[in-house]
Amino acid sequence: MVTEADFDERREAGQPAAGGLAQSDAMVVTELPARQVATGQNQKKRQVVYRRSPLKTALYVVGLLMILFSVTMLPPMGVAWWYDGYGVVLPFAEAMGAMLALGLICWLPVRRYKVDLRNRDGFVVVVAFWFLLSLIGALPFMLSDYPHMPLVDAVFETVSGLTTTGATVLSGLDAMPKAIVYYRAQLNFLGGMGIIVLAVALLPMLGVGGMQLYKAETPGPMKDEKLTPRITETAKNLWYIYVGLNVVCTLSFWAAGMSFFDALCHSFATLALGGFSTHDASIGYFQSPAIELVAGFFSLVAAVNFALYFLAWRSRSLMAIFRDAEFQFCMVVMGGIIATTCIFLYVDGKFSPWESGYHGFFQAASVITDNGLGTIGYPADWPTFVPLLLLLGSFFGGCVGSTCGGIKAIRFLLLYKQSVREARLLIRPTAQISVKLGSHPVPDRVMQAVWGFYYLYIFSYCFFSLALTATGVDLVTSFGTVAGCLNNMGIGLGETAAGFGVLNDTATWLMSLAMLVGRLEVFPLLLLFLPDFWK
Repeated sequence: MVTEADFDERREAGQPAAGGLAQSDAMVVTELPARQVATGQNQKKRQVVYRRSPLKTALYVVGLLMILFSVTMLPPMGVAWWYDGYGVVLPFAEAMGAMLALGLICWLPVRRYKVDLRNRDGFVVVVAFWFLLSLIGALPFMLSDYPHMPLVDAVFETVSGLTTTGATVLSGLDAMPKAIVYYRAQLNFLGGMGIIVLAVALLPMLGVGGMQLYKAETPGPMKDEKLTPRITETAKNLWYIYVGLNVVCTLSFWAAGMSFFDALCHSFATLALGGFSTHDASIGYFQSPAIELVAGFFSLVAAVNFALYFLAWRSRSLMAIFRDAEFQFCMVVMGGIIATTCIFLYVDGKFSPWESGYHGFFQAASVITDNGLGTIGYPADWPTFVPLLLLLGSFFGGCVGSTCGGIKAIRFLLLYKQSVREARLLIRPTAQISVKLGSHPVPDRVMQAVWGFYYLYIFSYCFFSLALTATGVDLVTSFGTVAGCLNNMGIGLGETAAGFGVLNDTATWLMSLAMLVGRLEVFPLLLLFLPDFWK
């Protein structure tokens, strides 16, 4: 006889569920009375009854997530009480109540069901939670007396924060209530951590994109195993690393000359690669080489796969990071773009050699990693070549499992290797040549997924560019704005170079959707529109 405890233990270990039932088929252990089965001696046994209930699964998980997210309103309330007064506390309290109520409405009716996510449920939960959170997270912006934003702008600002894009429709940040400024930074912080946990803990189960690519990669724990036996343990360890790096980054900014409040907010923005600053002029407000160097360095730190940090910490050796094929490729590409930026700024005569070095290093690192913090005059007053180079670099992003946006380094690496393979096959058509990462061949299924993602990403870029142009936006602004949103980079070109508040309502909604498409990496949203998904 298999009990519920046996089922839970096997499910956590990734083994088949009771009675030969596969884990993907065992969704809900119901509270209904167990069936009684008579034996030859008329003895009775209890059985665990399995039943699929996708709607209840989604309500259960989304409800819990909303309840948990409501707690995140407490820190902004504390900041408001300390800096701004009771009038600024109230909007966050009201938003907290609304989030808690919505979460309870979803969760209470299904609280007795034991939930185990299947692939389809995972996609639905992820998409539903991101969209709900984007809407309800906008409440503090709408309820505050200042800035008191309309729905479309409030949602855009919230989506930008949670997707760690950093595009903003706000101005006058220097005079804005501290609680609002902090809340924006906190959205970056939570979005960054959420993406890490999603990439490492959820995407392997869903089987698409992200860490799925590491099925062909070493070391072992990144191939077919979890970093730790339990997902919760994995998430906890990544949380420690993420928070620890934020502490170090905050202290570094503070030592470089920022106030503690500015240092904390910019640390949230930098490690999440989110780009929300406490000042309209972003990092350029401080006019400090030390601060720009700190921001550039931690942007590169955040672009590394956080799972590699865990492996390095567990093995007590940085070689776990340095021997990773994606890390090596990523650093070579980023180093080349940063060096080109610095050299061009100097040759163009825009800055002195020292200024070309630290401005070029910081701004290139910020844009390539899709951070989006900016320095003096960028991009409007810089040579045209540099913003264009960095805009294209923003498609590169960083490593899978980091907080960056973009296409990701490992996909470009695999596409490059596949292109070399095709060229070699033209010379030797009968040769058996495989794409390898290190000494490990990459399965054809992974390469097909990479090509599929690449096509969909470029198609999405073209679609949103055309749609934005149809709203009346000029070509330069359209291409730069979509790149800034879809890549979660946050810096536009043309009219949006100084901010996204110039966009009309239709364009603003479109760019909110583009940020979600970029952060969720296309597939989860696309699947919801496929008829086969709902069969």
